[in-house]
Amino acid sequence: MLRQLEYLVALAREQHFGRAAAACFVSQPSLSAGIRKLESDLGVPLIRRGARYEGLTPEGEHVLTWAHRMLAEHTALRQELASLQGELTGTLRLGAIPTALTVASLITTPFCARHPGAKVSLESLSSRDITRRLTGLEIDAALTYLDDPTLRDVQRIPLYEERYVLLTPADGPLAGAAEASWAQAAALPLCLLGPRMRNRRILDENFAAEGATASPAVESDTVAGLYAHLAAGPWSSVVSHAWLHMFGVPEGKHVVRLSGPAHGARVGLVVAEQRPQPPMVRALLAVAREAGVRGSLDALLHRHLRS
Repeated sequence: MLRQLEYLVALAREQHFGRAAAACFVSQPSLSAGIRKLESDLGVPLIRRGARYEGLTPEGEHVLTWAHRMLAEHTALRQELASLQGELTGTLRLGAIPTALTVASLITTPFCARHPGAKVSLESLSSRDITRRLTGLEIDAALTYLDDPTLRDVQRIPLYEERYVLLTPADGPLAGAAEASWAQAAALPLCLLGPRMRNRRILDENFAAEGATASPAVESDTVAGLYAHLAAGPWSSVVSHAWLHMFGVPEGKHVVRLSGPAHGARVGLVVAEQRPQPPMVRALLAVAREAGVRGSLDALLHRHLRS
């Protein structure tokens, strides 16, 4: 039955019989036959069928929830048995909000070094998807804002607090400045993340606290999109110091400290509350607690501010 549950999970994820079959490394007829066998064994229809895949039935949605749990438990059992042999094997499924992807390597690199038999699958996910997939045990852990109100029944491990700096042209209005106000930053030609992003909403609150409103000429839904503009035009941007770890300071840009709160939102690792905790999760938490992410990022920021 486990294999048939895998077929159902793949179909719900891919929303297409052919893609689900490819993901499971079987033919489409084999996948369809496996799901029909599961329906026969359970005595309920799981798939709404038409000319193509049309979604799950209400019964199928319930079975899907149990499928995620059963497959997660099976994976955890295999990991536990492998760990008894002295080696952690399997794949760590890690999600991250886009603004935290930049620091994921500070966790995944030491994790892989300590557990060479394990692999990491890293996905960029929205905070909503992180909540849904943690609840469904579709991912093992996630890097996200710890004050996200949608998170329920999770263990939180703080990693760092965002600190915001201004990246601005070295020959621009703030050339040579060591510090600037949020109101001064708002007056510059800006590129920022879009308003649907949590980071942007935090920045807007900081602008508003000084009676200013940011009106960016360019908005992006990725950090990479912002940096592409910073490297190619007269733009300025307010960034989290964590982004400097991955992208650094573009040529021709100057780092300026922003006045106001020294720290912003807390970012950390979240895992679903499970007892017993899967070996992969235990191993990740041990690495995260020892990684010194906050210290590494603060030291990086100080170096850039001094330069």
